[in-house]
Parts: sequence; C-alpha cells; structure tokens
Amino acid sequence: MFGEAVDRLGGELVFATDRCHQLDDPWRDGAVPIRFYDEKAAVRAIVESADNRPIDGVVAVGDRPAVIGALAARALALPFHSPDSARVAANKLMTRVRLKAAGLTELWFRSVPLDVDSAGLAGAVSYPCVIKPLALAASRGVMRINTPEDLEVGVARLVQLLRAPDVDELRDPANETILIEEYVAGSEVAVEGLVTHGKLRVLAMFEKPDRLEGPYFEESIYVTPPRLSEFEQQRVIRHINFAVKALGLTHGPVHAECRLGDRGVVVLEVGARPIGGLCSKVLRFEGPSGVLSLEELLMRHALSQSVADCRLVAGAAAVMMMPVPAAGVFKGLSGIDAAHAVPLVEDVVVTAKTDQRFVLWPEGSSYPGFIFARGQKPSEVISAVRESYAALTFKIDRDIPITAETGE
Repeated sequence: MFGEAVDRLGGELVFATDRCHQLDDPWRDGAVPIRFYDEKAAVRAIVESADNRPIDGVVAVGDRPAVIGALAARALALPFHSPDSARVAANKLMTRVRLKAAGLTELWFRSVPLDVDSAGLAGAVSYPCVIKPLALAASRGVMRINTPEDLEVGVARLVQLLRAPDVDELRDPANETILIEEYVAGSEVAVEGLVTHGKLRVLAMFEKPDRLEGPYFEESIYVTPPRLSEFEQQRVIRHINFAVKALGLTHGPVHAECRLGDRGVVVLEVGARPIGGLCSKVLRFEGPSGVLSLEELLMRHALSQSVADCRLVAGAAAVMMMPVPAAGVFKGLSGIDAAHAVPLVEDVVVTAKTDQRFVLWPEGSSYPGFIFARGQKPSEVISAVRESYAALTFKIDRDIPITAETGE
C-alpha cells in the first residue's frame, strides 16, 4: 500500500527490512537489509544507501522499526519522532513510567524478571490485574489475572511464550521483563493521529464494540466514528494529547489505545507508528487532489507536504480482524462469495495460507484475514462485518492432545 501511494506521488519507496544481508534481494524489492536488534549497523546501512538513492522522508511501520526510523531520520537530518520518544513508546513499562511522571495516570504497576517467584509475588499485587510483555504486539501474551492461582499459571505461561524460539530470535532485552498492572474495566477506543512539529491532529477515532474483558485480549472490530458523545470524544483527545507530549512524540504518526470507564479515560499506550496490518484500508481521506489512503497521507506528511486540508471521508466504516476460530492447521475456507455479498461489505481479505498453523491468544498474534464495510451508521457496518464473518466456514485440522501413558 505504501508502494502504491508513492507511485501516485511520483517518487520511489526505499525499504529497510529485517532480513539477512547475505541474501541477494530474495523478494526483488530492492530493500536495504537490516537487523532490528543491531541499531547502529541498521542506521549505517540506511545512511549508506542514501548515497545512491537520496532519502527525503521517513515512515516506520511497527514499534521496533519506529526506533530505527527515528535514528535514521536523525542521522539524515529529516523530521521524525526523536529516538528517545520512539523507544519509550515501544516499551510498555517505559511508557507507564513516563506517563506516571507526567501525572497522567494513577494506575499501579510493577515489573518483574522472567525468573520471578510467582508464588511469592501473589500477595504483593491486587486483583484483578493484567500481566503483559513489554514489547510484543497485537495483545500477544496479555492476560487478565483474577486470583493468586491465576497469577502463578499466567506468569508461567507468559515466561514460556517469552522464551519461545520466535521471540528469542528478536533479541530484544525488553522480553526479559514482565509488566503487571492494574486492570481497568470499561470500553476501549483507539485513536489514529498525526503529530506535526509537536502538535497533535486526530485523524480518526475508533470504537471497539466488543468488550475486551479477558482473560485474553484478541481484538476484533474497529468502527469509526465511535458511538460516543462529543464530550467523551474531546475528553479522550485531551488525554491522548497530554500523553503524546509526555512521551515526547513530535513528528509523525501515532496510534493510541484508551479505556473509558469509572476511572475516566485511561491511556494504555501510544505507539510512534500508524495502525497495524491491513486495518488502515478502513480509512480514506478527502483532499484537494481527491481521495487518499492513510499511506498516501503519511507519505505526504513525511515529505513535508501539507495535509491540513485532508479530512476523513464522511459516513461510517468498520474493519473486522477475523477471529481465529480454533487452534490447528488451516486447510481451506468456504463461503467467501456469500461473505462478499453481504450489503455494505466492501472487501473480504483472507491473509491465511494453506497449512498455516492457527494459534489462539494469548500465544497467538496473527489473524486469518480482514473484513471491511462502509455505510452511513456505525451500527450498520458493525452488523455487516459480523454477518460477513458468519458466512465463512474454516476447515482446520485440529490439534490432538497427546498424553503419556505409563505401564509396567
């Protein structure tokens, strides 16, 4: 989508992606091969590539890439969030510490190492609470804990996840620590924003109509505009604006998550990046030159072009991140034509591949696909994506539990 956007702008997109430098352009995308865990070498490779292809702007997709992007932007004297702010935003513990220092939240929280004695920890926290990794995305590893027994089981499960080979390959020191924090009851909203020289502009606000109450927090539907009063929306914006300033985010996209309940507005996190995955397809903007995708808007902003006249297209839009129906091996899908035929549904995108393993949350982090709908009212598009998903039938080879038998 970024490639399509830069083509419309008449420019060239230079990728910097996490891959082995010894491979000879395996995806034929001309990418600069970097390793996210080696920041100095990554920035050096990006800067050296600019000798042949001058770079005029930086956009980062993802929390860890945002840190690399910020370091590269500083080395190239390009506008972007500072490396410090991107690093803080990418780490849930550092975010909590920074927000607390700024007086934004009164949530209790504490961090513990992976080798913590969870039995001894049980009496040192209050319930319900939430345990989570510091740097994994898509709510992976996030669990609600209601009792001391839950805590012992949950911590053991999270430790196992953080020691899994795919997480270990990230070489991220943040994955050596667990965050425990107060559980906040209430509904959840997300905000897509753009910061220009320190000033936040809200591009869109999403309601999450499915209550995320745990024990795990797999997300599903985002709908905009939210069914909130103007007063509630402005209250959310004020808190997000305060959090952006507290974290030091000054130039580039931000994606924020909040809870609304008896505690008022509680900012959960603010990423120095745009919304993840294909979810951005739900957003369209009207500008002087026509309709823009979020990607084109971000590219224009990164190139220091004005996007002040771009506004979210009127009406309601929803995206469903298809829930994983069961653990096992994906073998196929039926009902796609019926899912497409549901009124108001614009697109049904299946990203799962045959023989891909489906993993449920909290260990999972990958959705089978996305459903998009557009209409006049939020309630209409919410119903449309639900009906579309209900038309799909997944064929999955279920995991078979294996038990050990002993005998004499």
